[in-house]
Amino acid sequence: MRAVTLDTVPATPAVTEVETPRPEAGELLVRVAASSVNGFDISTAAGYLEGMMGHRFPLVLGKDFAGTVEALGDGVEGFAVGDAVFGVVMKPFLGTGSLAQYVTVSTAGPVALIPAGLRVEDAGALGLAGTAARDSLNTLSRAKGETVLISGATGGVGALAVQIAAASGVKVIATARPGAEADFVTGLTQEQIHLVDFTGDLEAQVRAIAPDGVDAVLHLAGDGVQLAGLLRPGGEIASTIGLTQEALDGKDVTVHTVWADPSTQTLTALAEQVVSGALRVPVTATYPLEQAPQAFAAFGTGALGKLAVTCS
Repeated sequence: MRAVTLDTVPATPAVTEVETPRPEAGELLVRVAASSVNGFDISTAAGYLEGMMGHRFPLVLGKDFAGTVEALGDGVEGFAVGDAVFGVVMKPFLGTGSLAQYVTVSTAGPVALIPAGLRVEDAGALGLAGTAARDSLNTLSRAKGETVLISGATGGVGALAVQIAAASGVKVIATARPGAEADFVTGLTQEQIHLVDFTGDLEAQVRAIAPDGVDAVLHLAGDGVQLAGLLRPGGEIASTIGLTQEALDGKDVTVHTVWADPSTQTLTALAEQVVSGALRVPVTATYPLEQAPQAFAAFGTGALGKLAVTCS
């Protein structure tokens, strides 16, 4: 099968031929229709996860998947050949990812049926980013009318978080450069979004909106220590990129270090939100599998939203 692979790390992803996987007991073989590029894939290719997880080469990249069940491993229940499914590859090692024509996934892991009304391209870009946005916001004690600063609002996780936060009734302050980035963020929801340009005087802009400091920060990009300084005393910051309590040296704020934890329940809830129209998957560009390396390059230059990859 064709797949996006690495022969070593760090390395630039390439599309190569690898052996088609076979489902083991409790696994599904999924013919992948759509996937997407995530920051996790970028980190893998850069070698940042070496020593943290086992690497099996040739290493097939990819976390998100959406497609059709092609075969069942022994003992599988609740799924049938031909089912349309989506989810996130969650294995204790790296090497058998979803940026490929086929992927094997455990039925005990985060995999769910694609409901009617959810486009396969959206399903293939929803799982990991949607979970990261949802999990991060759920760690924060948000109340209606409170202020939440989302740093990294133009990325896939951020664009979903903006929508989820705005729908919950909080006042959203989002980072975006003027122009295309600002237009993208304000177009995500009908709720009012307050924009701040992170290339300017960020503190002055935020304090103009929240003079006493914001109640919470979602740290998806930027300097976490600087962002924590924009919190009111007793505020909270949720970080997906490694900020810890120790980094703030006793400041009166709480740090939540977040690792996205996809589950079938979360996937189902996210899918229901998309089908109902409450949430939009922010796919801004779609690449065929053979052009996936170009999607990685675009991600690295700060492309807006989610970059989808069609695999079949």
